[in-house]
Amino acid sequence: MNFELTEEQQLIRETVRDFAEREIKPVAKDLDEKAEFSVELTKKIGELGLFGMYLPEKYGGQDLDNLSYIIAVEEIARVDGSQAATLAAHNSLGIGPLYYYGTEEQKMKYLPQLCTGDALWGFGLTEPDAGSDSRGTKTKAILENGEWIINGSKIFITNGSSDISIGSTVQAVSGEKDGKKEFTCIIVEKGTPGFKQVTMHGKMMWRASNTAELYFDDCKVPEENLLGKTGQGSKIMLSTLDNGRLSIAAMGLGCAQGAFELALQYSQERKQFGKPICKFQVNAFKLADMATKIELARNLLYKACWLKDNNKPFGKEAAMSKLYCSEIARQVADEAVQLHGGYGLMKDYDVERFYRDQRLLQIGEGTSEIQRLVISRYIGI
Repeated sequence: MNFELTEEQQLIRETVRDFAEREIKPVAKDLDEKAEFSVELTKKIGELGLFGMYLPEKYGGQDLDNLSYIIAVEEIARVDGSQAATLAAHNSLGIGPLYYYGTEEQKMKYLPQLCTGDALWGFGLTEPDAGSDSRGTKTKAILENGEWIINGSKIFITNGSSDISIGSTVQAVSGEKDGKKEFTCIIVEKGTPGFKQVTMHGKMMWRASNTAELYFDDCKVPEENLLGKTGQGSKIMLSTLDNGRLSIAAMGLGCAQGAFELALQYSQERKQFGKPICKFQVNAFKLADMATKIELARNLLYKACWLKDNNKPFGKEAAMSKLYCSEIARQVADEAVQLHGGYGLMKDYDVERFYRDQRLLQIGEGTSEIQRLVISRYIGI
């Protein structure tokens, strides 16, 4: 068992951390306050090569392993959940399905531009009445005269309606087989007649990321916009979520690390009763527990990445990582606010933003309850 990172992975961590501290940290609070998606920052993330990191170079990627990508997400999340959400969702939900299931023509058409930071892509799965129950999808797609005619809507779609969002992969009911709904994934480009992208406002967390509602009103796209095969929608969805769980877990890990570091620094500077509050055993033990949980979370997530990079089954470990890292982000952020006392409740302190941002992690891309359901099936229940 070798727990050491390669020189390349260590360099990626150092490079991304430096970028996050230099480019993202100074503007994170202001972007959060304004609920403003930053095209400029997204392009800089693209220039750094963080979009499509795991893709072959011919598609515009870096041809790196999954752990390198996860480390990048972790380091961005250590500073700001919003920018990490843009990165994670675009890579796992946007680029992923196109790369794993697209035709060579589709890959060459979309992937190179999606790796630059100049364009983003969404994944239209969730609906108002279809969240954890993804098979409750009501959006329909009918194939007529060489065109897919799509009707329905999607909600909570990350990167679905920004100024540089150029389309989404949409799951729709395309018919029935053996008395069961048949799901199919279809590529829908921005500007297609009948396709409407609406930005959602009023979010508690990830306020500087883009979240959209998508509407389809007799939206017609060519038959060749089919992603994968007809009826393969559920397979594409499930494999996409498996991969996505790793990046959401990385967001939880990074969030926990960032909140811990804020709490540690504050507790060393804040004095009560004549000494730094970290010197009180009750607070020292809090910090010790936080550090231990983060170490456990990192080991579990990195193991899941190792399994994937070595072409071994990783679904169970991905679900465990997503569950544990999300829960640890909640626990660590909560204790970090407690260590800040009243100041932790003020927007002047970054820990307040971390406390809000972590809350989505137990809901997005499969709730903690759904992760436990997935894990229970893997262990034979």
